[in-house]
Amino acid sequence: MSVAVVTDSTAYLPPSAREGLTVVPLTVVINGVEGSEGVDVTPAEVARALGGRRVSVTTSRPSPAAFAAVYQRLLDHGASGVVSVHLSAQLSGTVEAARLAAAEIGPAVKVVDAKSTGMGLGFPALAASAAAAKGSDADAICRAAVEAADRTSTLFYVDTLEFLRRGGRINAASALLGTALSVKPILNVVDGAIVVRDKVRTASRGLARLVDLAVDAAADADVDVAVHHLDGAERAEHLASTLKERFGERLRDCYVTEIGAAVAAHVGPGLASVVVHRRP
Repeated sequence: MSVAVVTDSTAYLPPSAREGLTVVPLTVVINGVEGSEGVDVTPAEVARALGGRRVSVTTSRPSPAAFAAVYQRLLDHGASGVVSVHLSAQLSGTVEAARLAAAEIGPAVKVVDAKSTGMGLGFPALAASAAAAKGSDADAICRAAVEAADRTSTLFYVDTLEFLRRGGRINAASALLGTALSVKPILNVVDGAIVVRDKVRTASRGLARLVDLAVDAAADADVDVAVHHLDGAERAEHLASTLKERFGERLRDCYVTEIGAAVAAHVGPGLASVVVHRRP
């Protein structure tokens, strides 16, 4: 009996990469109306809502009960254990909810904090799934996820820091600095937290700098790359094409996906993100 791997809806894996994973959705609330990410609420709906006046968009973690139900179902259907890999505890209470559920179910369930989101979570989840498919035990699967997280860098560009400030995902001082200087920020995720990595004056310079930073993050390794966007497919395809040219034969897999509603609520329209996974 194999170990089941669970992740959450902020991994933003392309459909072709989701086989073998169980996904638990976060909740997005638009003007008091709740919906499950990837099921009831789309990124486009969130982007439209953020552009409107007097529209409230918030998110909430899955409940411990929701996780417990998923874990118990997987165990009841024959899984020998469960490894649950989730977005950063500094960005969401999802890991905490998963750990509460795991404590209720027992030692058959282990929880890993991927310390990122998007494909910064997706690559560790894929590594866990691959280890499970090889018949590894739960401890080895957890190690595979943690090691993949350590080899993954998440970089992103936003048109404004305002949405991150509203949601408490970046401190007010950093957000105010960006607004005061009229700069376009490039951010990265460090130990699970979002920090300002660089500042540029225009969107075009921001995207070019994003590529340079991604190449730097890769060092000399062969890499897998993910490009995320929100309502910016053309921009994402341009980024992907440029990265393919820069990496050449060192680029193994390249994924291009739109981020989901939960992260969209906190970054706003204009997001462009590059996630670099260094292969061992």
